Amino acid sequence: MSEKGRLILEMAEQASTCTACDLAETRTKVVFGDGSADSPLMLIGEGPGMNEDATGLPFVGRAGTLLDECLREAGMLRKHIYLTNVVKCRPTLEEAGRIKNRPPRADEAGTCVTLWLEKQIAIVQPSVILCLGAPAANAIIHRSFKMTQERGQWFESKYVRFAMAALHPAYILRQEGEAYDTARQTLVDDLMAARDKAKTAKDEPKTTLF
Repeated sequence: MSEKGRLILEMAEQASTCTACDLAETRTKVVFGDGSADSPLMLIGEGPGMNEDATGLPFVGRAGTLLDECLREAGMLRKHIYLTNVVKCRPTLEEAGRIKNRPPRADEAGTCVTLWLEKQIAIVQPSVILCLGAPAANAIIHRSFKMTQERGQWFESKYVRFAMAALHPAYILRQEGEAYDTARQTLVDDLMAARDKAKTAKDEPKTTLF
C-alpha cells in the first residue's frame, strides 16, 4: 500500500467515530471514500444516501451504478479515481413516517469540509477535481455555483488548480427520454474531459510567474 493509501485509511478510521455534527446521531456508517488515493483525479459528490449509509461506500445505489457505467464509457474504473462526498454521513428527515434524504445544512457541510474533506484533498493531492452536482461545486469552486451556466468550465480552486462541475448521477436519473440521454452523455463527456486534463495537468505551465 502506498503512503497516501495508508494515510487515507488512518483518516477513515478516525472519521468512523466522528461526532462533530448532528448527522452522527442518525447515521449507520460513515461514508469516507473509495478508489485510489494515488489518483490524479478526485470526484466529489454531495453526501451519502440510504445505500451508502448501509454499506459505508460512496455511490453504491442507482446513482452509483450509473456513475460506474459512465466511468467505463469514459475509459475509467472506480479504482482509477478517488471518490468521496462533501459530507460523510447521510443527512435525513422524517416525512409521513418515512426516513428520506435531505440536503446537508451549511453548518454540517462546513464542519465536514474542514474536518475531513480538506484533509482528504491534502493527502491525495489530485491534479483535477470533478464536482458532481452544484453542492460540491459550491464547496470546491465557488459559492452560488450555477450548474446550468458553469458546468463543464474549468476553474482554479484554492484546493486544486483544475476544478470542474458535472451533473450528479442522481439528477440524471430524474430525467426522462431525450433529456435523460442528453444528461447522461454530458456526464460521460465531462468525465472524459476530467480524465484528459488529469493526464496533462502536471505538464501545463503555471498561469502566474510564482
